[in-house]
Amino acid sequence: MKQVVQNYKSGELAVLDVPVPGCKPGGVLVRSAYSLISTGTELMKVSEAGMSMLGKARSRPDQVAKVMQSVATNGVPATYRKVMGKLDSYTPLGYSLCGVVEEVGAGVDDVKVGDLVACAGNEHALHAELNWVPKNLYAPVPDGLAPQHAAFGTVGSIAMQGVRQGEPQLGEVALVIGLGLIGQLVVQLLAASGVRVVGVDPDPVRCELAERLGAAACGDPDSAAVEAAVAELTGGHGVDQVYLAAGGGSNQPVELAARLCRDRGRVVDIGKCRLDLPWNAYYEKELDVRFSRSYGPGRYDPEYELEGRDYPIGYVRWTERRNLACFLDLAARGKVDVEPLISHVADFDDAVETYQSLKDGDLKAITALFRYPEQAVEAESPAVAVPTVNVKPSPARAARTPVRLAFVGAGNYATSMLLPHLTQREGVELSTVVTTTALSAANAQRKFGFAEATTDLDAVLGDKSIDAVFVVTRHSSHAELTRKALLAGKTVFVEKPLALTEDELAGVLAAVEESGNDRLQVGFNRRFAPLLQEARQRFGARTGPASLRYLVNAGTLAHGSWYLQQGTEGSRFAGEGGHFIDTASWLLDADPVSVYAVAPSGNEDLQIVLRYPDGSTAAISYVTTGAPGFPKETLDLVADGKVLRLDDFVRASVYGRKKWVSSRLPKARDKGQNAELAAFIKAVRTGGPMPVPLESLVATTAATLAVQAGLAGGAPVTLARA
Repeated sequence: MKQVVQNYKSGELAVLDVPVPGCKPGGVLVRSAYSLISTGTELMKVSEAGMSMLGKARSRPDQVAKVMQSVATNGVPATYRKVMGKLDSYTPLGYSLCGVVEEVGAGVDDVKVGDLVACAGNEHALHAELNWVPKNLYAPVPDGLAPQHAAFGTVGSIAMQGVRQGEPQLGEVALVIGLGLIGQLVVQLLAASGVRVVGVDPDPVRCELAERLGAAACGDPDSAAVEAAVAELTGGHGVDQVYLAAGGGSNQPVELAARLCRDRGRVVDIGKCRLDLPWNAYYEKELDVRFSRSYGPGRYDPEYELEGRDYPIGYVRWTERRNLACFLDLAARGKVDVEPLISHVADFDDAVETYQSLKDGDLKAITALFRYPEQAVEAESPAVAVPTVNVKPSPARAARTPVRLAFVGAGNYATSMLLPHLTQREGVELSTVVTTTALSAANAQRKFGFAEATTDLDAVLGDKSIDAVFVVTRHSSHAELTRKALLAGKTVFVEKPLALTEDELAGVLAAVEESGNDRLQVGFNRRFAPLLQEARQRFGARTGPASLRYLVNAGTLAHGSWYLQQGTEGSRFAGEGGHFIDTASWLLDADPVSVYAVAPSGNEDLQIVLRYPDGSTAAISYVTTGAPGFPKETLDLVADGKVLRLDDFVRASVYGRKKWVSSRLPKARDKGQNAELAAFIKAVRTGGPMPVPLESLVATTAATLAVQAGLAGGAPVTLARA
């Protein structure tokens, strides 16, 4: 097998072929899927190895003291040979990884071959294709947590142990000094604990990231903004805790901690920074200085780590293994988000080049990961079921006018993009608006002329005079409200997404089957856009496979947007990605059969490839890091010697034997909402077919769900027809 090693004497880094470790009792043999490169601890070790002997001595005075003791005991010649022999040997790198159990040792009964586990330890979670890991240094990975995210388990445990040492309480304010990998995790853990956080780092990019991940304010240690934020959040008293997550030789962190901490506050050292405590400042405030020892209780205890002797939970609640399992659980439930911390993913074979780029500063990263060959991950390809629609529709009702509508929800999209079109349409009566707060219902009633405003959903669903219900609420409620409205016999228009999980989608279709009511439309409006409709008509039929490219320059969300509440409302792409998948499938006149998704930049940017039955492909680039001035949506469709081009619903063109270019739209972009509503109202009024077949709505929803499954599994997801 291959392993990353370093010669501490020469500084040489190499990927060596070494024997496969044996699977000893009390542990498991793990084949690595991803291992984490600590850009703090590991790079410090790599940099030290490149120093002169004097430089090495200056950087490790603790080791110099051991050498001097050896000289006094064994003499200079013997000590020299011992030290040179140790320096001129290969040493391992790495201490945090995720992999698949390949063999189970005697005495282990909590995992089996094929299970995904997160592993810890600078002797057992190395950058190597295979590692033997003792029982107390691994934890099973919860369902749904991607292996690249589970590889953060060890550093997450380090951050968690530091937070535990600070004993945070609800409503307190904390200062985190140093917003590298550990600092970013500490910020999120504190925010999840109900603590308001101020971050400190000289790097503005790290400050911005910490604010995005939950910090109330961040800034440079020399700026007045940090002190002002602390004063405002604490009423001038100072923070309750300070977490030192910085490195380096400056004494500024401990001095800043003393200045901004309240009387009898707590200062926790997690990183490895200079600790010349200013006596007067710490004495006068009687500050409580605490140290956080790595992953938690059990660390450096060979009986715990190597022999598997656990500490009784009644005496030691949080051991290093329990911290590891706890962090994985938080990550799996979306309470901690490590995806934005991944700056680079490198193939394991490129390990030496990656370390060199990090050391030289060519690669700037909070975290980098090594990705191991694909056989390291379970071979079975993930799949998302596309449920079959089994329904005998109830007889269509007779045509009638006016069509009476009810709205459930009256937020920004409903009031800006839907209701203005409906108030101008003949044969439509806005009957009732339902909201959770009385005032918002009253506002919608006054502005758009609803006959009634209420907070009673059941009364609306029971009103037989209402023909159709619009569900325009937050994403997490769409599936359940749609299900109730279908069972009540209503025609339903639900804004995207239809569902956030496979279970929610199955629940909607169960309501269709139970009621015989398949009168459903999802707000995929782009296929109704007049400009795109005309471009598709001019492109004409095709005979061969097509290639489609769709760039969505989504941009960043405003701070506080409920779209950021991924724990309850799903990911941003889960909420709006169906728009783009539906548009691609409509242009290709088919439903996708597989989805492959990657997040190459370590943020919300996604690259998605959809494959279709005839060999056509659609590549959707969903990016949040683009320039705000660039068009939001651009699309190219290529097939049979022809090209269709759409420029942000402002201009379209088709290149073939003849060239067609639309005139630039004189008014605001028309993305199809008005035409979509016209088609929906016609279907409700006449009892005719719904504008989009239910099978297509289901396929698009399943494909959108498959994107998240693909990110978690790191492999193409088959869309299996159930």
